[in-house]
Amino acid sequence: MRRLAIFMTVAVTLSLSAQHKTLREWGFATGIFQTGANNAITDVPGVTVGHVTCIEGDSIRTGVTAIVPHQGNIFRNKVPAAIYVGNGFGKLAGVTQVRELGNIETPIVLTNTLSVAAGIEGLVRYTLAQPGNESVRSVNAVVGETNDGGLNKIQQMHVTPQMVIEAIDRAHGGPVEQGCVGAGTGTVCFGFKGGIGTSSRVLPQSLGGYTIGVLAQTNYGGILEIDGVQVGQRLGKFAYSDHVNRSQDTDGSCMMVVITDAPLDARNLERVAKRAMMGLAKTGGIASNGSGDYVIALSVAPQNLIPVDAKRLTTTVLANDEMSPLFAATIEATAEALWNSLFMAESMTGYRGKRVEALPVDRVLDLLRHR
Repeated sequence: MRRLAIFMTVAVTLSLSAQHKTLREWGFATGIFQTGANNAITDVPGVTVGHVTCIEGDSIRTGVTAIVPHQGNIFRNKVPAAIYVGNGFGKLAGVTQVRELGNIETPIVLTNTLSVAAGIEGLVRYTLAQPGNESVRSVNAVVGETNDGGLNKIQQMHVTPQMVIEAIDRAHGGPVEQGCVGAGTGTVCFGFKGGIGTSSRVLPQSLGGYTIGVLAQTNYGGILEIDGVQVGQRLGKFAYSDHVNRSQDTDGSCMMVVITDAPLDARNLERVAKRAMMGLAKTGGIASNGSGDYVIALSVAPQNLIPVDAKRLTTTVLANDEMSPLFAATIEATAEALWNSLFMAESMTGYRGKRVEALPVDRVLDLLRHR
């Protein structure tokens, strides 16, 4: 019965999201680089995304989002990776091994703060079930989180390991569902309803032709800025405005996943990850004291995947002097993914009757048009 409820909830949520438009679809194409076909992290070849959305009764508003970096056995063909901590008030599982070895060996799972353990168990069970992994005795599961405890009765720990496996099994390419889905179901951003957002950039061939995709789970605060316009101030809803009127809490968290097909090693992936924080800053995020702001960056260039039984590795990586276009594209895609999470979200009522309104899109568009 619970499985049926989850599937029904997902269908309802996706139909609502389909009524919304991203910032770009409203006619505001931010940045200088082109997007991929779907303006999503799935524009990077081989990357898929799956959600399980949990909306039950008047108090469950949570879920799971899984990002699968390639379609092979990830444990046996590990992915070069790095993690950058913008502000460390969070519970990102797996971070120390990624920093030590410079790779990721599982899909990436995003969920709520108290469900990290379920995320780990689900990823481990998924990995152990893959053909060829029968003798595996250690799995470094990477699970990120934000705290959806305002709209969701987080203490119930509703997310299960099976839901994590379902999210991975549902992962697909093409357009990515955004807004109040998966791990973004119960999140709040700048005092408005947050959620899942994604975007991509494709560099021109003269700069390598590489694709960069970003997916974000937004649950953070600050002073909202969209494409250079001080939206939060002009709407009267921003951090520290409680000296005049109570509008929002600055604390929260933001998980950002950056994936590229550019051939990068862990060192330069960390440099890419740092630039995602600059994208967060473009939206007005301040990485407040109580915010867990993390960036996970991966390269899925096929020639640089790391076979588990390799004795020596021969890789081809970009030189430092070729990195600047990737940095700029990362900043652009991150900011747009964060904005899309707001534009694609719906107003929601949850635990103890708390209601969070969606971004007032019509008012925001008017501000953008008459800047």
